[in-house]
Amino acid sequence: MTAVEDALREIARGAQEIIPLDELKKKLESGRELIIKLGMDPTAPDIHLGHTVILNKLRTFQNLGHKVILIIGDFTASVGDPSGKNSTRPQLSREQIMANAQTYAEQAFKVLDREKTEIRYNSEWLGALGAEGMIRLAAKLTVARMLEREDFTKRYQSGQPIAIHEFLYPLLQGYDSVVLKADVELGGTDQKFNLLMGRELQKDAGLEQQCVLMMPLLVGLDGVKKMSKSAHNYIGVHDAPGDMFGKIMSLSDELMWSYFDLLSFRPLTEIEELKRKCTSGEMNPRDAKMELGREIVARYHGDQAGDDAVQGFINQFAKGALPEEMDEFTFENVQSLANMLKDAGMVASTSEALRMIKQNAVKCDGKVVTDPKAEVPKGTMVYQVGKRRYARITVK
Repeated sequence: MTAVEDALREIARGAQEIIPLDELKKKLESGRELIIKLGMDPTAPDIHLGHTVILNKLRTFQNLGHKVILIIGDFTASVGDPSGKNSTRPQLSREQIMANAQTYAEQAFKVLDREKTEIRYNSEWLGALGAEGMIRLAAKLTVARMLEREDFTKRYQSGQPIAIHEFLYPLLQGYDSVVLKADVELGGTDQKFNLLMGRELQKDAGLEQQCVLMMPLLVGLDGVKKMSKSAHNYIGVHDAPGDMFGKIMSLSDELMWSYFDLLSFRPLTEIEELKRKCTSGEMNPRDAKMELGREIVARYHGDQAGDDAVQGFINQFAKGALPEEMDEFTFENVQSLANMLKDAGMVASTSEALRMIKQNAVKCDGKVVTDPKAEVPKGTMVYQVGKRRYARITVK
């Protein structure tokens, strides 16, 4: 296998689609430093592991010697990416956008090599377009072409409003690629229309067209929905080491391999060997999961934190010990156990609390709670929900 084939294999690892694959191979064969682009709109202050799937792929390109440009979409964030949305996004203030941008960059460098990453803000060139430039850009696409987007079509057919400025978003993202002369642009599968727009605008400008690499959306802890805060199935990059490790250990054995593919920096040969051992019975899948957990925690909190998380998990679950640190709460006039668990953040809703009690998955000071209507005892108790959610709660 040639060096280019090896590089292409690493680049394609976990990818959903590469358009066009043969063009990417030719770019790699040229031997020149490629410009790899990723745009991130700072619409929220924090990112979770689902966001890092694409950051990990950027790191792969960095390791192969290519130039990575991370675009902070401070201009496009004011428009709002309509991808996958059934309604117009609320517009953020300039202050909100810039505050979010600072934390985005900080968190991105937990994955990317700071010395090999160029940070650009797209207000630099999009703000300079002015009214005339924006009109000229808008003239490059028809309404009919824009309505080919699946999300726009659904909204149009269902009578959901589409604001005029939303039509501009794919053009603005594509114009970023023209300005930067990008060779490769990365994005999620829900970004396909926007990513291909970069190719169209580059061709119109007489430039070599970029290739498009799309990564799948990381499935959350529930094993069903994509990872998101709204679905309460996410692992945040700022989660405490023990919480992060515990959430990874809660993954199903099947889902674990997807996380290895999309989040681990281990060579593919190592992952294949781990999978072989687990399949043959030489290795317990739990141990492979612990290796994954250690790697992820170490990336965001340091090697020592990774080792401590492993040992903490062993002490807590293999030896039955309580975690050394847990959240603490004090409540007065508690109406029900289900409400208290919800207020303590141990469950997402009272219905989830009732379901967990029914499944004998709630404990108070180590004793299983079986009656959801039982009076909540006064004093300080350690409550446990499931295998990894603990809280020390004082009821007055």
